[in-house]
Amino acid sequence: ARAMALPGELWAELPAEKRIFCSVLLFSWAVYLWEAFLAHRQRRVYRTTTHVPQELGQIMDSETFEKSRLYQLDKSTFSFWSGLYSEVEGTMILLCGGIPFLWNLSGQISGRAGFGPEYEIVQSLVFLLLATLFSAVTGLPWSLYNTFVIEEKHGFNQQTLGFFFKDAIKKFIVTQCILLPVTSLLLYIIKIGGDYFFIYAWLFTLVVSLVLVTIYADYIAPLFDKFIPLPEGELKQQIETMAKSIDFPLTKVYVVEGSKRSSHSNAYFYGFFKNKRIVLFDTLLEDYSALNKEPAGEDGENEETKSKTKNKKQGCKNEEVLAVLGHELGHWKLGHTVKNIIISQMNSFLCFFLFAVLIGRKELFAAFGFYDTQPTLIGLMIIFQFIFSPYNEVLSFCLTVLSRRFEFQADSFAKELGKAKDLYSALIKLNKDNLGFPVSDWIFSMWHYSHPPLLERLQALKDAKQE
Repeated sequence: ARAMALPGELWAELPAEKRIFCSVLLFSWAVYLWEAFLAHRQRRVYRTTTHVPQELGQIMDSETFEKSRLYQLDKSTFSFWSGLYSEVEGTMILLCGGIPFLWNLSGQISGRAGFGPEYEIVQSLVFLLLATLFSAVTGLPWSLYNTFVIEEKHGFNQQTLGFFFKDAIKKFIVTQCILLPVTSLLLYIIKIGGDYFFIYAWLFTLVVSLVLVTIYADYIAPLFDKFIPLPEGELKQQIETMAKSIDFPLTKVYVVEGSKRSSHSNAYFYGFFKNKRIVLFDTLLEDYSALNKEPAGEDGENEETKSKTKNKKQGCKNEEVLAVLGHELGHWKLGHTVKNIIISQMNSFLCFFLFAVLIGRKELFAAFGFYDTQPTLIGLMIIFQFIFSPYNEVLSFCLTVLSRRFEFQADSFAKELGKAKDLYSALIKLNKDNLGFPVSDWIFSMWHYSHPPLLERLQALKDAKQE
């Protein structure tokens, strides 16, 4: 009779902590297999679409199309193997009790430094340092391969090995300088906050995120890249005029030397209230892109970067740069930035509230090997990372759908500014410079693309362009 027991009955007989642990593992693998299935569908598109489709004839030449197809195929194959490794590593850590092992090791280290078990926050910081160090070390080979094999092969990498390691160490140190103090304060607030700690914890993370957004571009980003004010001239004048026409409170325009790292291009704005700045990557600007210039002599700067000429004539003309900025400023004018902040904070508050409800459940800790202690940091990790994962997947998909909607609206805003024709040509150029592949599987696109596919954006701009 025991052998004939139904799986459902056996499941019901398992202790609560075993059911939680198995559910977390099963869901993690279900998400991985779903993602792998979508990636497989997209790889099939890369393999089979070997000729420029008719509707793209005017947009892409066959050489660029083939380059982008091979680049995206390489990226997708790399993504498959790195994703598989990541999933297996995560599973092994859970099955072998990696989290309680690291917590006990952290206790031993902090104990040797004179901090006993009552100093839970100190032990938590040691745990966090070790966990991020482990993550950085195991991720390093993948990062090296991606940068120096894939990006190098397709002409995007501009870094030397020395620059890469200097950058990685700097990133790790800066991350720890932010992560450790913020985490210690958050844990302290949760400890002393009483019944309503979740409100104080949420308010604290809100303040931290606003402070980081404020200081990031002025104090953190310049540690990695050189920011120079856009020189006086026609482009700067045109940007200021456009900003004024829509009441965008522009105070400064910067050019960032993105070409030291990669030849991918971008633009963004930042700042609060009446103090907004615009940042343009040098790779976006035809006149500034290092890739459009002949390599200079062997000065100190050039030892760190390797100016290549594979993607000759990169970037956009001034009118096209203005059209791209028109799109970016559309996000501001239409309130997309504020809406995203509100959604993010509502989600954050909900998560802290649910954390407050669940933190007292001992079976959650027992499921991950914590039978005698319930450390707050481990509780945050278990609940936010594992228990909330189904909710996070649904939320992520909803935000992707919303983001696509916002992108169409921002394109439409640029169109109203009379920039449809220039945005049309800029999108084609940026797609070419970044070797974007314009054909995608519909389910893959729906699940992953936070920006609409190129053809859909061009189609929406086409009518206005022809008027």
